[in-house]
This record gives sequence, structure tokens and C-alpha cells, in this order.
Amino acid sequence: MLNADRTFTATVLGAPRIGPRRQLKRAVESYWGGRLDAAELHRVAAGLRTAQLTAMRDAGLDSVPVGTFSYYDHVLDTAVLLGALPQRVQGIADELDRYFAAARGTETVPPLEMTKWFATNYHYLVPEIGADTRFSLHPDKPLAELREALALGVPARPVVVGPITFLKLAKTTDGSDALDRVGDLIPLYTQLLELLAAAGASWVQLDEPALVTDLTAPELAAVETAYRTLAAATSRPSILVASYFGRLGTALPVLAGTGVEGIAVDLVAGGDADLPTARTLTGTLLVAGVVDGHNVWRIDPDPALARLTELRAAGVPVAVSSSCSLLHVPYGLAAEPDLEPRLRSWLAFGAEKIAEIRLLATALHEGQDGVAEQLGAARTAVRDRRTDPRLHVERVRARLAGLDAADLGRAPAEERRAVQSRRLGLPLLPTTTIGSYPQTSRIRLARAALRRGEIGTAEYDERMRAEIAEMVALQEEIGLDVLVHGEPERNDMVQYFAEQLDGFAATAEGWVQSYGTRCVRPPILFGDIVRPAPMTVDWITYAQSLTPKPVKGMLTGPVTILAWSFVRDDQPPAETARQLALAIRDETIDLEAAGTPIIQVDEPALRELLPLRRADQAGYLAWAVAAFRLATSGVADATQVHTHLCYSEFGEIIGAIAELDADVTSIEAARSHMEVLDDLNAVGFDLGVGPGVYDIHSPRVPSVAEIASSLRLALKAVPAQRLWVNPDCGLKTRGATEVVASLRNLVAAAAAVRRE
Repeated sequence: MLNADRTFTATVLGAPRIGPRRQLKRAVESYWGGRLDAAELHRVAAGLRTAQLTAMRDAGLDSVPVGTFSYYDHVLDTAVLLGALPQRVQGIADELDRYFAAARGTETVPPLEMTKWFATNYHYLVPEIGADTRFSLHPDKPLAELREALALGVPARPVVVGPITFLKLAKTTDGSDALDRVGDLIPLYTQLLELLAAAGASWVQLDEPALVTDLTAPELAAVETAYRTLAAATSRPSILVASYFGRLGTALPVLAGTGVEGIAVDLVAGGDADLPTARTLTGTLLVAGVVDGHNVWRIDPDPALARLTELRAAGVPVAVSSSCSLLHVPYGLAAEPDLEPRLRSWLAFGAEKIAEIRLLATALHEGQDGVAEQLGAARTAVRDRRTDPRLHVERVRARLAGLDAADLGRAPAEERRAVQSRRLGLPLLPTTTIGSYPQTSRIRLARAALRRGEIGTAEYDERMRAEIAEMVALQEEIGLDVLVHGEPERNDMVQYFAEQLDGFAATAEGWVQSYGTRCVRPPILFGDIVRPAPMTVDWITYAQSLTPKPVKGMLTGPVTILAWSFVRDDQPPAETARQLALAIRDETIDLEAAGTPIIQVDEPALRELLPLRRADQAGYLAWAVAAFRLATSGVADATQVHTHLCYSEFGEIIGAIAELDADVTSIEAARSHMEVLDDLNAVGFDLGVGPGVYDIHSPRVPSVAEIASSLRLALKAVPAQRLWVNPDCGLKTRGATEVVASLRNLVAAAAAVRRE
């Protein structure tokens, strides 16, 4: 039962760890490159943790999450905690190098698979569990970070991925159900709770986002057994079970009956669905996630306070919280002085969200009089945003209203294939890459010089043309069949387009972690979308002028732009996706008119936005597919349309992938050993497909034999006439030397298999 002396009023469920200027990224990459030793890496990390913890303490949070720091990924950290790293890395003596080997691989050790963290653009490492996995507790990290926080005077609440979510996210190597191993984990979690209590923790947060998915009766029974057992442990802290990204539904009363002291619910993504049950939790602390941790809009305080007040009036102990970890938003607006002031007044990044939480908690527990000015400012910003004319552009809406079914389709695939084959004249098993090439130091220096005003646009464009010419010549020399221009002019596959579309704003330092040391700056989509001018045509036509081989036009699809932006929340996402699709459609038509024979419209985030509950998925897939088809159906049958999807569990969207009706789909398959191809065959997929034959998220160079083996495996599922040969993702983040070596091996492997 909840101890009144241990309650708290204001918190967040987690915090970012990369540093406001990406200090951790630079330190880790320097360690990988041998320019920084482990001691200095740990020093940088400790400094970032100290700054983050003290900032949250000083902002007025009376319970602060600790242990959310990670050098690469918190799920991988949990695998280390539980002794669940794969056997293939166990021979690496140094624990830090062993950790990074599991994350990135080495020349001889393949890494763990990587996929999306629920409905976000964060990627986690998939734990591997087999019959030979013997779990054991390794609590040094959470204990050390707890001691560190307590020494700073921080009201610390250790955070650990919970046992149900860890097992639900894991992949078994023997085909068994990972959740069958929950009984092996509970004694370890019990021991961990006791150790944390002895070290001074009054609360421990166990993250269980898997509980917002559809759970079977046996899975709910496992939840009940696990948490009833943990709650019955002696000498433990109070337990907060944290859910996020959706509604708990039937899992909420199950958790409430286990004896845990606190439950965190997401009242943003989950809406009001959990409120009827939440009103009954009079003996349990309800950590109410009313401040959106996954988007950047300033909160409307009145509906949030109405929910909180209703719960408190029902006798429920309430703490105000973010809906999820602040891992998914930038650190703070202080780094964005150049944002347009009106737009800036509508926004709340991480620091501002913490202030909103403290504001709501004060208004709830102490009354609104003392914070009337702050509440008034928030109300004014919300009203101002609603009335901005950029949120309703009539010509865009009128054009969308005039579309019909004919605008969403092309001729049958067989007809398109025949005319494209005659036009392109490609060999069997054509080779290509996904789009981007390494961003060299020359490119980064040129972009920085342009940003500082040291060179003009004309000089910058000339330097980028030189990079394109070099990339085209390299691809010809390597022997690839379909070329790309390498995208040197693009800072990011979404931001590049956002900066050229009305209705978007870009940040200067709005970094969030995508995976490991990969960070992105999601643009802010605040209004109706208008394409003032062509965005890519000049670059692609220049590249095509340098070679007789076909060069792909490279675009980002509407769903991915939506998923990888901070998106307006004042209209349904389907409507915003249609506006984006219209802009991309106009770009494809202009590319075709300029003579581009192949246009790739990438949708790597198609799976990412899939709702976590099955009942909500069909509606999403319908509008997502319609948006892609609107974007790609304006070109003639002779123009070949490609798309690319990566790092997701594709099983739930296989039918939708087929419905996209792209002439060629390149898809991540290297880490999952071509498993996705059987899924595609099961839904009658008969279009071109390029399963990734090597993993670009690892620095290792695959051999010719290894790639040829992957191709032979793919040919068991896909006829040679429909099979393409490509890496599994873009090459932007890789080093030039390893890319050239890998692509030479890819071309050699394709040639060898063609001869077979």
C-alpha cells in the first residue's frame, strides 16, 4: 500500500542522454576511433549525467529518474544487467568493447538486430534469448548511477526496463516464447530491488510500455504473477510501473491488484481510455502523463488541469508527469534564439515541459492563484496558434478536395514492368544503393561555412556538384547498374525537404537520438504544406548528365516526413499526410519531365506509425498507403517507382507494403536473415524487391562469399527476374573506405550469382 511519506507530485519518466550539443555522440565516436580512452569517455558521461540530474532537481521535480543514461541503448543496457548478451560477444574481455560489439558488431562478430522502439523513431537493440541463456544479475550500472544522484542531493528514482517488456521485445533463437522465461527473471528483479533499497532508493520505476499493446489472457496472467511477486518482496523500494505510448486498458486493473505502489499512465497517446479505471486507484499513486513527451507543442493547461482535478477529487493520489520519457524531444528552447517568435511561443522542448509539469503540479496541489500569470501565458499561446492563417491555406485544401480514385493508381504492375524493362535495359540482379553516400569532412565543412556566411550559395552549390561528380564516377568505376547522386547537399532526408516546404520550421540544435550515436533534428510541421518550387530536380539532372547509366531521383515519402517531424496536433495526421503527398507528387512529376527514369520515394517509417492496438491499425494503414500512392501515381508507366523500408518488424504491415504498388521495394533484411521475404510471398507480392544483402549499421565489411550467400538465400524466395541487389539502408553514416570495399564486394557477389 502507498506510504504517504513517499509520494511525490512532479516528475518525468526519463531524460535524454546525448547532451544538448551531442557531446556524448562525439565522445563515443572518438572512443571508437581510438582518439579517446575509456576513462575520458566515462568522465564526459558523468558530466552529462550531473548536468541533467541537477537541472531536473533545480526545476522543481521532487522525484527524478536516474539510470536512463546509456552509451548506446537502454534495452541493451538491460540485457547487460540481466546477463543476456549473446554468446558470440562473451569472448571479448573488455566490458565496454563487449557492449559496443553487441551494438555495432566487429569484423568477425555480427551485432544484435535493431528495430523501432514502439511508435517512435528511436531504435533499440533486440535481445537474443535461447535455451542456453542463463540469466544473472549485474547491477553495477544502476547502483553506481543511484549513488551518483544521491550524492548530488537529487531525489532519485532508478529506472529499469521491466521484465515483461524486456521479454516481449526479445527474440528467441530457438522459436520459443521469450515470456516463458519470466520466472527466471523475477528473482533477479527482486534482488535488484533489494540492492537499490539498501543503496537509498525510495522508489524504483519499472518501464512496461509493452502493456499498452494487445495482451492475451496468458500474458496478463504473467503480468499479474510477476508484479504480485515483486510487490510481495521485503526490504524493497516502492514500485512505479510506467506505461506509455498508449492506453493500458485491461492491464490497468491487473496492475492495480498486484500491490505495486504507483502506476504511470499516458493520458496523451492513450487519451481518456484509462480514466474510468484510474478513478478507482485510491490506494495507488497515479502518475498522470498529461504533458506530451513525444511532441513539442505547449500544453493547453485547462483540459489537463480538469483531468487532474477530477482524479484528485475522486480520492486518487496524483503526480503530474510527462506522458513518456523526454528522450524523444530536444533539450530546450534556449538553444533556438532564431526561431520565429510567434512559432516559438507555441513550443515546449524538454526544459519547458519540465516547467509545465511543475506549473500543473503547483496549480493542482496548491491552487491556481500563485501561478495565474504562467497559466494565462499558456492559454494565450494556445489561442494564438489556433488563429494563425498559415494553418489553413485554402488552395491546398481545395486541391485535395478535388482528388478522386484515379489519382491514386497506375496501370497494372505487369504492364509497367514490360515498358520499364525496355526503357532501362538492366541486367539480371541489378545492383544499386539506397541513396546517400558518406558525408565527408569536405561536405560538412562546406555546410558549416555556408551556415556561417563564409561562402555564398553559388560556391556551396559548386562544391556539392563536385561531390556529386566524384560519387557518380566512383559508382561507375565500381560497376553499379543504377546510380544515385549521393545526396551531399542534404543535411537529413526529412529536414532537407522541410526546409523547402512552407508550413515547416527547422531548429538549430533540436537534436534527438535515433540510435546509438545517430542523432537527428526533426523539423516542426506547424501549418498547411505548400511546395513553392522544385526541390531536387537540378541536382538529379546534373548527376544524370554525367553518366549514361540511370540515376535515381531520391525523395522522402509523406508518411516518413510525418513520422520524423514534430507534427501539428490540431488536425488528423491523415490530412497532414495528404498535404505532404501532394507536394511529393508535384516533385515526381517535375523529375519525370526532366528525364529521370527511376524515382525512389522512401518510406522507412511506414511501420513506425502503426498503432500499437490491432483495432486501430487498419485505419492507419489505409491512409498511409493512400498517401504514398497519391505521391507516386502522377508519373507515367515507363517511370520506375522505388521505395525503401528499414529497421522494423514488418510482419504486421506486409499487406500494406504490397498495396503501396511500388515497382521495386528495397527492404532491410540483413540482420533478420531474409525472413521478411517469406512474409512477402505469403501475401502474393509479385513486384521487384531488393532485400538488403549487408548491414550498413555495422562497420564491418562483408565478404563476397557472405553477400553471395545472402543472395542465394533471397533467390529461394524471389525469382531472379524480380530481385535487386543493394545494401539495407543509406550509406551516409559510414566511412568512405569501408563503403567502397563493401560495394566492390556487393558487385562481385552479384556477378558471381548471375553466372550461377
